[in-house]
Amino acid sequence: MASTSRDVITGRGSHSKVKSAKLLEVLNAMEAEESSNNREEIFIAPPDNASGEFTDEDSGDEDSQRGAHLPGSVLHASVLCEDSGTGEDNDDLELQPAKKRQKADVKPQRVWTKRDIRPDFGSWMASDPHIEDLKSQELSPVGLFELFFDEGTINFIVNETNRYAWQKNVNLSLTTQELKCVLGILILSGYISYPRRRMFWETSPDSHHHLVADAIRRDRFELIFSYLHFADNNELDANDRFAKVRPLIIRMNCNFQKHAPLEEFYSFGESMCEYFGHRGSKQLYTGKPLRLGYKIWCGTTSRGYLVWFEPSQGTLFTKPDRSLDLGGSMVIKFVDALQERGFLPYHIFFDKVFTSVKLMSILRKKGVKATGTVREYRTERCPLKDPKELKKMKRGSFDYKVDESEEIIVCRWHDSSVVNICSNAVGIEPVRMTSRHSGAAKTRTQVHQPSLVKLYQEKVGGVGRMDQNIAKYKVKIRGMKWYSSFIGYVIDAALNNAWQLHRICCQDAQVDLLAFRRYIACVYLESNADTASQGRRSRRLETESRFDMIGHWIIHQDKRTRCALCHSQTNTRCEKCQKGVHAKCFREYHIR
Repeated sequence: MASTSRDVITGRGSHSKVKSAKLLEVLNAMEAEESSNNREEIFIAPPDNASGEFTDEDSGDEDSQRGAHLPGSVLHASVLCEDSGTGEDNDDLELQPAKKRQKADVKPQRVWTKRDIRPDFGSWMASDPHIEDLKSQELSPVGLFELFFDEGTINFIVNETNRYAWQKNVNLSLTTQELKCVLGILILSGYISYPRRRMFWETSPDSHHHLVADAIRRDRFELIFSYLHFADNNELDANDRFAKVRPLIIRMNCNFQKHAPLEEFYSFGESMCEYFGHRGSKQLYTGKPLRLGYKIWCGTTSRGYLVWFEPSQGTLFTKPDRSLDLGGSMVIKFVDALQERGFLPYHIFFDKVFTSVKLMSILRKKGVKATGTVREYRTERCPLKDPKELKKMKRGSFDYKVDESEEIIVCRWHDSSVVNICSNAVGIEPVRMTSRHSGAAKTRTQVHQPSLVKLYQEKVGGVGRMDQNIAKYKVKIRGMKWYSSFIGYVIDAALNNAWQLHRICCQDAQVDLLAFRRYIACVYLESNADTASQGRRSRRLETESRFDMIGHWIIHQDKRTRCALCHSQTNTRCEKCQKGVHAKCFREYHIR
């Protein structure tokens, strides 16, 4: 961010005393300087004690808020500024007291040579027996989703929600069936949404949704949703801004890693969880589709399966490694999580927010390959051709050097702009020709492309693919607690992961993401509905869902029951209809 907007943030200028800026002032300053390439993280000032009981209070109704219509209470909230990913000290006096500058340790300069890299990593030979086991089980969409929201996780949420309600002198008596109904409604809101969630239960013909109304009563849903809780308030860590959801984060990370496809290539990057309330460590990002929300550090497969995630809390609560900045420290944490499954030659791809020659060196010592774009000041004085000189040369021209001691290569390539790429595993050769669009001539031209550039462009997009899948049908219902939007993000991430496993395990009968989510929502709402409150509506619900041709899946059952069509004994049933039916009778039962 340029100096003018930075002065607004830190309260510099004619005032002798530093004061907090308002979010509205920061937004105006940023819009006036959109051409700047530097990036700042903007924090709404969080509560002093993020684990205090008062943080369960409502943060404002978010049913209809969007980024373009922020409430005045948000626009006039105090904000703090922190440099993103640079690892440099910030001179904003509100963030931390001034510290005496200590003499930096003198590091030996690297010796750079003009040659290609000679990596010494082993080749990828690992197989994935867990995925083969999942293929043999032939799990339905619900079965795949419940790999992550398993019985232990569901019971944990039920117990913590009942505990929290009891602490508030409310006898909630939440059951697992009711919680699954709530999850079903949240999933359904991703592809069917109303301006107000209560419209699902209205009797008006233009809004009434019988699948929701027949599953759970409106007031019961509102009561459960308002007390939904994920941690014991008596055991919260005061130094963790996300202490309210930390047990859920740990459980989901464990399940995500347990069932993750074992692959060679992974991406690491930042994702954004939309949030416009009053509290929390939300951040404003220019150039991101969601401008205001929580930043999530994410490690994914190249296809977009989320393996590991951690909400960002800035350097105030997350202390980076001494030799790395915050972003680089998060990459190391992701690698440590990967290596819990075995010390294999994984290959991680990330962008210039994280990349540095120092990070490449640390990953190489851990036996992990890495490739990423890099900012010039993080190349440790690698003597490459000047970008201005390279721009005058033919498109596709490049220069490169290798560190003699650690086999780390830095390449500067002239494409539509000059790009710096660093790797500890992939070199220049073989140089291939690639087709690139020429804006001036409005044609496509053939240019030279080094090998590490080609591989980077092919494998780096895992986090972007996950974001794209989540954004299509993300949970629209948000509560008034500061962490409710984050819970929606976790549900969406679990659905994305379940669908990625479905694509791998069910190659002969794949369904798209929308049909996958619809199936889970319908099964949860129909199978866990409160039949005692349905009365005469239950027969209508059964009849309509039986013939809707949506999300019917035949599964094995341990206890034999009578087939709903031929009435003989069977050990299979329709997961959605909850009726015993033979495989040979399955199609006829659903069309008669």
